Amino acid sequence: MHTAVYFYNPNIYPETEYEKRKAEIVRYSEIHGVEVINGDYDYGFWEGHVVGLEDEPERGLRCLECFKMRMLATAKLAEQRGFQWFATSLASSPQKNLQQIAQAGHWAAAQFENVKFLEKNWRKDGLNERKIQILKENDFYKQNYCGCRNIGRKT
Repeated sequence: MHTAVYFYNPNIYPETEYEKRKAEIVRYSEIHGVEVINGDYDYGFWEGHVVGLEDEPERGLRCLECFKMRMLATAKLAEQRGFQWFATSLASSPQKNLQQIAQAGHWAAAQFENVKFLEKNWRKDGLNERKIQILKENDFYKQNYCGCRNIGRKT
């Protein structure tokens, strides 16, 4: 079975933050021999997609639209590459709404005949503790906001 990580995060602002996060996933994936597929960084595209939702709070409608946009791109890539399943690391964040993530993932998968979304709560059954352990062992860069300009901090 082939495994790959698709790094598609045009929501992250500024681009220097995007590059830091991408470097971390590339570093970790190389250690484990996992292919990294780089999505295009196009903050303007993302910003246009969520226009009118600028004042939404964390877990608001902007998050749902952002998840749908990014997971649709992921599902499309999965279909193109012959992957039957896709998942997301979003479900490991305590700041994110699991229902929104599941809704977006299943919606995106439904747009393609041969792709399914793996819905998983990565926060329970010891997985959150394992995440914390991996973060510490690998000295990962950790941020305290999702990446969006108006959520979690002001720039």
